[in-house]
Amino acid sequence: MPKIVCLGAGSFSFGLSTLLTLLQSPTLRGSEIALVDINPESLDLSARLAGWLNESWDCGKIISVHSNHKEALPGADFVISAIEVQPREALWRKDFELTLKYGLRQPYAENGGPGGFAHAARNVNTVLEIARDMETACPEAWLINFTNPMHRLCYLVNQYSRIKVVGLCHQLAAGYAMAAKALAPVLGFSGAEAFVSTHADPCNHYPMANMALQGMERLKITAAGLNHFTWMLALQDRRSGEDLYPLFRREWQKLPANFEPLTRDIFDIFKLFPIPGDEHLDEYLPWLTSAAHKAWERYDLSLYDWTLFEQLRQAQWRQVSEWIANRDLNETLTEPVSEGAVELIESLVTGVPLYWEALNIPNRGLIHGLPENAIVEVPGTVSKDGIQGEGVCALPQGILELLHREVSASQLCIDAVVLGDRDLALQSLLLDPVVDDIGTARLILNDILETNRTWLPQFH
Repeated sequence: MPKIVCLGAGSFSFGLSTLLTLLQSPTLRGSEIALVDINPESLDLSARLAGWLNESWDCGKIISVHSNHKEALPGADFVISAIEVQPREALWRKDFELTLKYGLRQPYAENGGPGGFAHAARNVNTVLEIARDMETACPEAWLINFTNPMHRLCYLVNQYSRIKVVGLCHQLAAGYAMAAKALAPVLGFSGAEAFVSTHADPCNHYPMANMALQGMERLKITAAGLNHFTWMLALQDRRSGEDLYPLFRREWQKLPANFEPLTRDIFDIFKLFPIPGDEHLDEYLPWLTSAAHKAWERYDLSLYDWTLFEQLRQAQWRQVSEWIANRDLNETLTEPVSEGAVELIESLVTGVPLYWEALNIPNRGLIHGLPENAIVEVPGTVSKDGIQGEGVCALPQGILELLHREVSASQLCIDAVVLGDRDLALQSLLLDPVVDDIGTARLILNDILETNRTWLPQFH
């Protein structure tokens, strides 16, 4: 059975759900799960949780614990990465605030804009070190990446190492939730009124998840593009195969105008439905940062609540500690939501084909007009032979140009950091839709490199 290395085992977003689903997989009985985290407290808690549940559930897994990835990698078949330079929320807030002093307001600052540049850049050296160590310790292993910015870091591994990489993201669920809300009056989905936004606010989580689950059961979305920037190419009834896109177009227009207003405008203009929801979509569009127009007010583009999510992260692990101490098999533990890593590993191990609707993989002709080495998000098939994307051919020219610009900015970002090249870094920022002035771009770049000096020694 395979050896599965979990990097960032204490991750708030992906570590817990991935660990629980790995433990619960009967297909992977006998596998070794190597937990890795540089935070001793998170690692200890993850290890105690894994040991308790492995015994209580009779999972039959072998658990090993490591504070360094180098000692965990030898013999690995799969490496799941949910690493993040810490403190995540505090650094993310700094990325957003950094540009404000230059009169430039980013929409979100996580995956696009100068914040996306900084976010990716901080993680480059660590991710590349892991990939290079994998080349020595486990050259045939798959790297399954959860870390954002997804397509930037997957491009890094694919372009600068020999390691096979696939990125997984659950954002397609937002598309299912919005489609289900629009079609609720026709198909009888419940809870549509409670689902008011895709924004990452805890108040929206359960209403959105409820609609997404109903949508995934009844509907089939085919989407393609880039991570957090995908577009609905087809919408079908899973039962009958009926084309529901025309019905969805009509029903979408009946929703309140204040429901995902940016998505509404982009859908009206470009004629394909954008999947991510307003707060992710806004990072890649060039019309949302003007101080004169303040489009973020018009579209109600609220910011990520960094303080709240830092508190939630701490509260989650306190809760897990209590579960361990009380031997309480809470529902959160017994019914985890899979992020996809387990399904992919099971398919690659057993050879039983798996169709997965959102795989971040090298383009290689899947989307015409984008570079072959771009990391695109497309549906595809997983089997013992590997991962094969489903070609979607050409996208409309306007959408393709938006995607191409993001690919170029992202690749220049990664190339610049790997090479320590300030010229490429400046080019990356100038291609980013958030930036609108050469002088400002220079100031922002200098500030990013100085603020992140600890993680970017190659520029100094």
